[in-house]
Amino acid sequence: MAPENWHVPSDEEWTTLENYLIANGYNYDGTTTEDKIAKAMASTTGWASSNFEGTPGFDQSTNNSSGFNIYPFGTVSPDGNSINAISNSVLWTSTENDSINSWRRILHWGSESFRRANAENKKNGFSVRFVRD
Repeated sequence: MAPENWHVPSDEEWTTLENYLIANGYNYDGTTTEDKIAKAMASTTGWASSNFEGTPGFDQSTNNSSGFNIYPFGTVSPDGNSINAISNSVLWTSTENDSINSWRRILHWGSESFRRANAENKKNGFSVRFVRD
């Protein structure tokens, strides 16, 4: 549950943010088409290293131009085990696929995109970002 006057963003709200960042030149290569915004959203530390330009793990000092600052928290399984703590960050949306699963977004150390991922069981532990009402 979100604090008063805040909410978990819907799938549509995440898409709006992604489209804004792409259209306003936050792609790592400055283009305004396609999703290449991972570096712009990723924190400047904590990611597994990558040799691929445009990914959060490549030259982390150039990450976070958007100020969004997603840190790689990985996920927590339903039994409490931490998984992929330095390689990705998965964020919930408030949009349910069904009564058991909700849609999510993922930022991965080796990908240049911030992408919509398959709906996942709500018992899994993913990160949450709140939006002010």
